[in-house]
Amino acid sequence: MIRISTRGRYALRAMVDLALHADEEPVLRQDIAERQGISTDYVAQLFRRLRAAGLVKGVKGPGGGYRLARDAETIRVGDVVRAVEGPVAVVHCIVPGDEPSCNRVDRCVTRLLWKRLSEAMTEFLDSVTLKDLCDQTQQFAQTRGVEG
Repeated sequence: MIRISTRGRYALRAMVDLALHADEEPVLRQDIAERQGISTDYVAQLFRRLRAAGLVKGVKGPGGGYRLARDAETIRVGDVVRAVEGPVAVVHCIVPGDEPSCNRVDRCVTRLLWKRLSEAMTEFLDSVTLKDLCDQTQQFAQTRGVEG
């Protein structure tokens, strides 16, 4: 099974939460943690990586918290995933910059398949923005409000 780890899933949820509250004051780590059911320490760990990737910025002092470093429509899901997970690669032998761990790299037909799959996954993740997910969240909330 190919999986995005808890780190990637939680980072994306936290970033969508931050984007949904982007028009407000800086968002407190505790508020994100509470809304998303993630520990505050884990949110801090995630945001250190996201800040290093230039996706969030911290605001210090009274009224401080976190803000998106760019507009939600310019932050792609792939940016978030790569910031906390590293490159999208279904097998180790296609990770950019890594030394191949296999002596069959130059004659392995399946490596080409895994490379194409990884590229397709990257392309898909990069085709969705935080704004797209925020819009879907708002549509979901409206639908739940009507039905529930």
